[in-house]
Amino acid sequence: MTNEINWVQSRRRIFIPSKYMKKMLFKELDLIEPILKNLSALGYEKPTPIQAQSIPLVLDGHDVLGCAQTWTGKTWAFSIPVIQILSVKKELSHRSNEIKALILTPTRELALQIDENFREYSKWMWISHFALFGGIKQHSQVRKLEKGVDVLIATPGRLLDLMQQGYISLKHIETLILDEADNMLNMGFINDIKKVLKVIPEKRQTLFFSATMPKEILSLANTILKNPKKVEVAPVSSTVDKIKQEVYHVWTGGKLGLLENLIHTKNIKSVLVFSRTKHGSDKIVRALVAHDITAEAIHGNKSQNARVRALNNFKAGATKVLVATDIAARGIDIDSLAFVVNYDIPNEPETYVHRIGRTGRAGKNGLAMTFCNQEEYAYLLDVEKLISKKLKVIEDHPFEITIDKNNVSKPKRWGGWNRKKVLINSRSGNTGRNRNMRRQKNKRPKKTSS
Repeated sequence: MTNEINWVQSRRRIFIPSKYMKKMLFKELDLIEPILKNLSALGYEKPTPIQAQSIPLVLDGHDVLGCAQTWTGKTWAFSIPVIQILSVKKELSHRSNEIKALILTPTRELALQIDENFREYSKWMWISHFALFGGIKQHSQVRKLEKGVDVLIATPGRLLDLMQQGYISLKHIETLILDEADNMLNMGFINDIKKVLKVIPEKRQTLFFSATMPKEILSLANTILKNPKKVEVAPVSSTVDKIKQEVYHVWTGGKLGLLENLIHTKNIKSVLVFSRTKHGSDKIVRALVAHDITAEAIHGNKSQNARVRALNNFKAGATKVLVATDIAARGIDIDSLAFVVNYDIPNEPETYVHRIGRTGRAGKNGLAMTFCNQEEYAYLLDVEKLISKKLKVIEDHPFEITIDKNNVSKPKRWGGWNRKKVLINSRSGNTGRNRNMRRQKNKRPKKTSS
């Protein structure tokens, strides 16, 4: 493609003045009446910037390259116009439920969230949709697919599995959406995406959304988008104004005590805690439960039913603390969440922005508390550089340490972090237990001498 996308230098990005954005309503976006009624029933009248910019472009048939954070409403930006396009075509053609729109997303939680969004927005419109992901038996999923769906929301791993078994045909795809493309890159799904691209029609509309635009993502976008309209909302360095951000300097062994202390002293009823590892998440939960604080963890080693149950308990208030890894937290969407704790500072500052964006939603205030030991201080500096802001240091707490600012060096990747290993472990639906079982199953029996 000769006209390569240059996100940094491009002057073709589309912006709508904020003054105009405040006045814009969904009914000004040329949406059909059933969608407007569904939005009104949900209590929404005004689109967010990413929605106001993207919806008209998608309805006009353009490919779209969007850069937007997780809390900006980008799911609506592609789901609402896709529903409208499919609804109109379905009324005209009356074709069987062939898969016409494919949404690729990195995690099962996000797939379920998008599926729920489609259910809300397409009410009474007879648009069939289905979330496909690993971690559960495929029999029920195959039965659903055999009945036919208009919109398939899928994680790449399970999609390819069922394609190879002949259960899924993508030859009728009209719209392809890649959601959270940067996370799919980080999780090792790019090769899987390329495999999908080989079997879907070249004549299609493609929507590409990512929170960041690294070179690898732009390279992928250049190969699959045709003359895209570029939309940028909320640069990666920005954070929600209503989110209060604090940092606690704490020795590593004091983090559990500090977390428990904050839960009690701040009278926290509900808090999302981010841990860098699955083992660490479980350790935090055990410590909290031992001190009569209701807590559950969600991560890649948990079954899908366990993850859904933990999330529902958290939303219902039955569980006070939900501990999550970054991958498992994708798709968590709780409007009333007031507190987020970074138990460990991520080694990628953009991840920090994603994390704290889980609070301060729906116009409400939020508090993000970050625990920082000596070894993590370099990562804290990276975060502050990205957001162009110094976090407020909370002093005089029981677990305080003095950071040696003259001895700052980035530690090795967490626990001997290895990208290849993480990519394998984070594949949708492939828990360590399942992989080990398959490995044992596929082993040839040793030859024995007679």
